[in-house]
Amino acid sequence: MNVHLDPFDPFDRDFESIEAIADTISQILQCPVTIEDSNHRLLAYSTHAPDTDPVRIATIIGRRVPEHVISMLWREGIIEQIMGSQVPVIIEPIDSIGLNRRIAVAIRHHQDILGYIWVMDEHQGIDEQGLDDLNKASHAARGKLLQVQTQRRRREEQSFEFFWGMLTGSMDSEHRIVDRAHQLGITLPKSYRIMIIEFDTLLNEKLYEQVLYTIHTAQRHRKVLHVRQEQRLLVLIDATDEDMDGHIAAWMLLMERMQQRFGVKPIHLTSGLSYSLYMDVVKSYQEAITVMNMKKHLPEEMRHLHRYEELGWYRFLPTMMQERRARPMKHLSLSKLKEYDKEHQSGLVSTLSIFLQADCNVKRAAEMLHIHSNTLMYRLKRITDIGGIDLNDMEQKISLYLELKMDQWQS
Repeated sequence: MNVHLDPFDPFDRDFESIEAIADTISQILQCPVTIEDSNHRLLAYSTHAPDTDPVRIATIIGRRVPEHVISMLWREGIIEQIMGSQVPVIIEPIDSIGLNRRIAVAIRHHQDILGYIWVMDEHQGIDEQGLDDLNKASHAARGKLLQVQTQRRRREEQSFEFFWGMLTGSMDSEHRIVDRAHQLGITLPKSYRIMIIEFDTLLNEKLYEQVLYTIHTAQRHRKVLHVRQEQRLLVLIDATDEDMDGHIAAWMLLMERMQQRFGVKPIHLTSGLSYSLYMDVVKSYQEAITVMNMKKHLPEEMRHLHRYEELGWYRFLPTMMQERRARPMKHLSLSKLKEYDKEHQSGLVSTLSIFLQADCNVKRAAEMLHIHSNTLMYRLKRITDIGGIDLNDMEQKISLYLELKMDQWQS
């Protein structure tokens, strides 16, 4: 049975704090209450009985809803239901994660979701009047959460400006960077990397918020700073733990989650080297850009590579391209093969490229070309004769391989 303080709307007044709203809801509905922001971080909660469920305890202790709980609510379609509903939504118990019966409602401002109110209703004591009161409470909470949102966006703008200053190299000293981070309340890790996530479309405000929601609710991802740049999200991540393979795998999983939940499709993820001095942010950023460019020019070769240190000799390719542009000259053997291909439509250059890519293994190269080994041997004989190439000479093979990679990049 719901208990009303008076016959009037108990939420038609100014509240001094979000906590006061939570306490009022709890007093009227006689149930424990939590209020969260749009990323499921705890803003306020009421008192509860000692036997409350594990999800509520974990949320209060961690000051946010646990990641596994959010994932389950998405898998069950519950978050989408709450986001799409203008009225409170009843959520039946989910024993596997320790969630008792809940009623939840989104706190909205026009089309934006500012946060959520969750009410424990394990005894099913909330009637239609209680649901109406909860809906009124969501309207009453709007003003307070708009204040929270305004403060958060002001902090984010200062953080963006700070991060851009490091990315562009306009911060003139390590001391200035550390001092500014302290002023903004940002804890800089001992070591870091710059990571770039590129999407298949421009990150407008709605997509950007959806991307950040996915990142913020994934508590294992150690994002320190971020900024949006057209189709890219630039992120400074904590690299104190050197298990970068594990971290990259976790971010790749997060990218899949973005696509599943919101249809936001990340297409590339790259990372620069790790550094400890923050004057080197620009270096890590440029390295991440280099990997991004490699993935676009050489998609097959770079398909499984994400970090700058994985590039191997490829990290020299941009410098080699600069040399080629500065001093253009033809590779005599390749020029002969290209002329022959042009005249006879023979594809000897592509055959040579596949053969070198297969480490000169005839069987493997023939399989890649979908031809018989004898056919490949005949083509290789034509290549050596026409191009004047000795395929037993390592120096010649290296030179040809590099020239062909530069051709591939240029094309």
